[in-house]
Amino acid sequence: MIRKQILPLILSLMALSASAQQQDDWEEIYQEIYAADDDGDENREADYELLWQLSEHPIDLNRCHREDLSAIPFLSEQQVMDIVEYLERYGPMRSLGELRMIPSIDSRCLSLLSHFVFAGEVTKTDTDRFSLKKSLQYGRHNLTLSAHVPFYERQGDRNGYLGYKYRHWMKYEFAHADYLRIGIVGSQDAGEPFFANSNRWGYDTYSYYLQIKKWGAIDQLVVGKYKASAGLGLILGQNFSLGKIMLLQNNARQSTTLRVHSSHSEADYLQGAGATVRLARPLALTAFVSYRPVDASLNDDGTAATLITNGYHRTEAELLKKNNTHMTTAGAMIDYHDNGLQLGANVLYTHLDRSLEPNRATLYRRYYPHGTDFLNTSLNYAYTHPRFAVSGETAIDRQGHVATLNAASFSPSQNITLLALYRFYSYRYTSLSAHSFSEGSRVQNESGAYLGVNWNPIPRLNLQAYIDYAYAPWARYLISQSSSSLDLLLQAKYRLHRWAFDVRYRGRLRQRDNSDKSQLIANNTHRLRLSATWQPSKRWSAKTQADVAHTFYQKPENGWMLSQQAGYLTDRLQLQLLAAYFHTDSYAARLYVYEQQLKGNFLFPSY
Repeated sequence: MIRKQILPLILSLMALSASAQQQDDWEEIYQEIYAADDDGDENREADYELLWQLSEHPIDLNRCHREDLSAIPFLSEQQVMDIVEYLERYGPMRSLGELRMIPSIDSRCLSLLSHFVFAGEVTKTDTDRFSLKKSLQYGRHNLTLSAHVPFYERQGDRNGYLGYKYRHWMKYEFAHADYLRIGIVGSQDAGEPFFANSNRWGYDTYSYYLQIKKWGAIDQLVVGKYKASAGLGLILGQNFSLGKIMLLQNNARQSTTLRVHSSHSEADYLQGAGATVRLARPLALTAFVSYRPVDASLNDDGTAATLITNGYHRTEAELLKKNNTHMTTAGAMIDYHDNGLQLGANVLYTHLDRSLEPNRATLYRRYYPHGTDFLNTSLNYAYTHPRFAVSGETAIDRQGHVATLNAASFSPSQNITLLALYRFYSYRYTSLSAHSFSEGSRVQNESGAYLGVNWNPIPRLNLQAYIDYAYAPWARYLISQSSSSLDLLLQAKYRLHRWAFDVRYRGRLRQRDNSDKSQLIANNTHRLRLSATWQPSKRWSAKTQADVAHTFYQKPENGWMLSQQAGYLTDRLQLQLLAAYFHTDSYAARLYVYEQQLKGNFLFPSY
């Protein structure tokens, strides 16, 4: 179906603030780096939330530890090590300008870091440990309210949804630097009942959390709803997404972390408590336990057919699936890190109070996780040298099936980095909490190789490219036999004073069943984006962008979009305006444009 629409002028951000604000350039970087996949990834909102929280509570370089810097997802392990070594050798930094003395920190990275770190003054009486008295004295309260009011009506609004068509959420947090965070988040999707039906406490979902860092031997303590990750995510990956562009930024850096679940997403979180304890200077132990309800569609015999993570509870049928199954999770990770060497061992146990029984008669579901108890263990490693780095993780499930991911990077000079990655995920390997690098949506049924390059041939020009080949030996959704895919990306960014120019091409060459499922045929997508950004001053900015999409599955389909954004910023007012015109033949040729929202809110819709 051909659609021609003109998007109305969108006042996507009109926020009043009691204090001065700076231009959030990192949001532009976020969409450049993490929106390149052009998919509706549910992890994007959680990723954005992490970066926003880091920007709201920047890290003091003169009081930080390696683990604090590791929380910044775009830093490579080499960059983290170089910053720590500089501080140990030369003492506290007087300004962020000293970061220019570190060879691995280029101007692009420094510009980004300025939003997430600062160089604070250090006195003899200062301490870098948690103090309840100081937190209560210097902590800040923050309350955010957000509402989305659509100027259209969906079919479900007229017939089916139990609530009104408005989406809204609230968030209250009390925080002191990164030592203490206490908060609660309430969220309501459009169509869900509010103070009605089963939601007698108001919002459809709540998240509550407490986080304390640097408290005696405890590096970190989280209580309430939180997220966890281990290694490269082959058994547990609930933190920052390990996307294909992201690999070129951090060279597949590993993380063993806990962090609070402070977004209004209802997917991939734990509920209970977790802590990281420093056993010795290079050795840390992380342990956690969780008991939480999950949504599930049920079979006739009461077993769970599918675990549902979208969080929608708009109709009677969706409400029947709400919290009808419970999941118990416990895990531990021990991590050794010293002089560029990192070793880790991880274990994760999950129990469901309903047996998970997907319809395994369907070919692509044959080896989906099933049963009530799941056990996964893994070993991870990494070694970083100024010129090269290697990292990897190998995991096994309860039945002994294997998943492994290994990466190596090489920097022949400061201006270029080459990255190679290989993964093998057995089609029998199962884990309910794994999220890692993959062409599909699961850490299962895939092997492949990835080659990427990040090059700065001249100071103002950055070139990035990768090619990724993946092979699936077993059937997948809409693919009834073994298949392969090829993913290509070429990207150039040029900065010149007040101007920034970006060009990006993405090609995805995949396969899919034909109409009668007798053979696989091409299912290809090509996307091109051109953009120019002008910022004559700190107050004014403008961005012009053109997007083109071409897809082919049985027949060609096309889409294109022209968009114009403009922004104005003062000490108390931030105004963003977006106007766009698009034409698409179908959903397959959909296009995306980033819409800036209220602080702490993220929107990257498809058109």
